[in-house]
Amino acid sequence: MTSAAARSRAHRRPSPVFLGLLAVAAASGWSVWSGAAGAATGPAVFVLVVSGWVVSLCLHEYAHARSALHSGDTSVEAKGYLTLDPRRYSHALLSVVLPVLFLIMGGIGLPGGAVFVERGRIRGRWRHSLVSVAGPLTNAFLAVTLTAPWWLGGIDGAPLAFRAALAFLALLQVTAAVLNLLPVPGLDGYGVVEPWLPQAVRRQAQPFAPFGLLIVFACLWIPAVSGVFWSVVHTGLAALDVAPAESWTGWELFRFWDGVFGSPGRGLSG
Repeated sequence: MTSAAARSRAHRRPSPVFLGLLAVAAASGWSVWSGAAGAATGPAVFVLVVSGWVVSLCLHEYAHARSALHSGDTSVEAKGYLTLDPRRYSHALLSVVLPVLFLIMGGIGLPGGAVFVERGRIRGRWRHSLVSVAGPLTNAFLAVTLTAPWWLGGIDGAPLAFRAALAFLALLQVTAAVLNLLPVPGLDGYGVVEPWLPQAVRRQAQPFAPFGLLIVFACLWIPAVSGVFWSVVHTGLAALDVAPAESWTGWELFRFWDGVFGSPGRGLSG
C-alpha cells in the first residue's frame, strides 16, 4: 500500500523539466524587468515568451489529464501526464514543436494534441465534453491572470519591455482559447461537441482530425478570416484593459531578429 502511494505521488510530482522551464521564465523575466539584458532585451523577451508559452502548454495538457483522471481515466497517472513533463506527451511534434513554430511564424498561440485520453474509460457525454474544454479554459484563466496588473490598476510602474512581453504572452493565451474552442475536428472545441453528435457525423469527421490544426493555421493566412480572428482576440484583450499597441510592441521585441536582418514582419496580426 505504501509503495503504491509512493508511486502515485511520483506520478503527480512536477517534473524537473517543468520546474526548469519555470526557472528559465523567471530568470528571463527578471532580466527584462531589471534591464540587466541591456542590448539583448529582444532575445531576453524571446526566451521569456517561449518558456512562458511552453509552461502554458504543459498546464493546458495537465488540465485535460486531470479532468480525465476525475472522469474515470486513471491511466493518465501512469502515463506521467500529471507531472507536467512535456516529454510525456504522445506527439512531441504536435505538442511542443508545432505550437512554438506557429508562435514564431505568426505570433499566435495554438496548442496541439498531446495527452492520449482513453475515452472508453469515461462515462457520460458531459464528462467527455469537460475533458476537452478543460484545456482552453486553462488558457482563458492564464490570460486573466497575466493581465491582472492591468485590470487591477498596477501596471503603470512596470518597465516598458516587461509590460509588452507580458501583454504579448497574454495575447497568446487568448488566441489559444479562441482557436481551440473552434468546433474543428482535431481541436478541443470539436471534442466538446463530438459526444453530442450522431455516430454517422462523427465517423465522417474522424479522417480530418489529424489535419485540423494545420487547416486552421492555413485559414488564418486568408485576410478576411485573419481580420475577424484578430478582432475577436483584441476585443478580448481590451476587456482585460490591454491595448493592442502593447501586445504589438511585445511581438516586435519577441521578433528581435527582424531589426537585425530586415524590416519587422507583421505576422498574422498585421
